[in-house]
Amino acid sequence: MADDSTKTAPKKLFIKTYGCQMNVYDSERMAEALSAEGYVTTENADEADMVLLNTCHIREKAAEKVYSDLGRLRPLKEARPGLKIGVAGCVAQAEGEEILNRMPLVDLVVGPQSYHRLPDMARAAAEGRKTVDTDFPAEDKFDHLPAREKPARGPSAFLTVQEGCDKFCAFCVVPYTRGVEVSRPAERILSEARGLVDRGVRELTLLGQNVNAYHGHPGGLGGLVRDLAAIEGLARIRYTTSHPNDMDDGLIAAHGDEPKLMPYLHLPVQSGSDRILKAMNRKHTAEAYLRLVERIRAARPDILLTSDFIVGFPGETEADFQATMDLVRSVGFGAAFSFKYSARPGTPAAERAAVPGAEADDRLQRLQALLTEQQRATQQAMVGREVSVLIEKPGRMAGQMVGKSDYLHAVHVTHPKAKPGVIGRVRISASGPNSLAGIWLDS
Repeated sequence: MADDSTKTAPKKLFIKTYGCQMNVYDSERMAEALSAEGYVTTENADEADMVLLNTCHIREKAAEKVYSDLGRLRPLKEARPGLKIGVAGCVAQAEGEEILNRMPLVDLVVGPQSYHRLPDMARAAAEGRKTVDTDFPAEDKFDHLPAREKPARGPSAFLTVQEGCDKFCAFCVVPYTRGVEVSRPAERILSEARGLVDRGVRELTLLGQNVNAYHGHPGGLGGLVRDLAAIEGLARIRYTTSHPNDMDDGLIAAHGDEPKLMPYLHLPVQSGSDRILKAMNRKHTAEAYLRLVERIRAARPDILLTSDFIVGFPGETEADFQATMDLVRSVGFGAAFSFKYSARPGTPAAERAAVPGAEADDRLQRLQALLTEQQRATQQAMVGREVSVLIEKPGRMAGQMVGKSDYLHAVHVTHPKAKPGVIGRVRISASGPNSLAGIWLDS
């Protein structure tokens, strides 16, 4: 019998992911890149040989949160000096060398466009050399990442198709941390999608900072959706996050005539006031947004719309805020994310006078109350309807499973045939604060 005693034990990698779905995707690809160096992922930082913090820079004090988390890692590093610590993502891009200056325990800093270079950086760290890579390299990182591994996957997966943003909204750091808009070639996306489907994926969510600006296919994002829909075994397609100015006719038409494109659309508007939209550099008006919603609903009447809102943007008055409330009432959103304005250093709006905190807090509470009312009404209207549900994982109760409806609602069901990866018809029987309950109909 062969002696396995000389085999090298795999190194363990712990990744903490902050922020958006694109960071979730990036963390997966970072883990795959480091697998070439012998790393396997772990859910326990205490047993890791490398800890990576994949960071987000959208909200206020994002960098300070990262430094706080690094401080909590200090005792672990002191107990195990061989532990390697890295900071990745948008805070890494924004802070760069300053991270090493403030936190000498960090071994590597890598921006979101350079993580294909992680294997080289890991080797340097093993040799005791600290590295920082926050370039926007000429090469496409996706060309240098390893082919995706073959183990089975869960039924849903993210797939990045576009990165960066050219819109330069006055409040947003994305153009500075993620760079200009870049689209991946369609054939590479289709190849990666086929590989994911071969591993058990039934639903793909296409990702981009401005995903509907995708131009790697002659038909834009709508054309890519149609080609993806032709993949046998792929049952559902979604995409996020979109800009109103890039909802072209082809994509709107796809919502109407491509059944695999789910009836759900996240379409951030940010404000209902034209004056504030102009100050935000959004390059659309409230009226243009409302007419766009009409066109989308004409193509797909049952589509569920969600959005993003910022209140308390510099210069916002009560009249501006009421214009936002009016827009919300006009559209009727199924759900939404709403935030108090958060100044991001280096953005144009950061230099402007802030709305007093108490006023911004009051407006946020009033907006969230209205959005919650609409969300609950949308969910309550689902009771009695039949929907398609993709089962993803066990629920908290014995025998219960949780899946996603066509409209992205979490749905709880109890039935022996409701297993991960199965799509079944479900009659909604009850609505809770953030989920639905249903009765499995498929025999």
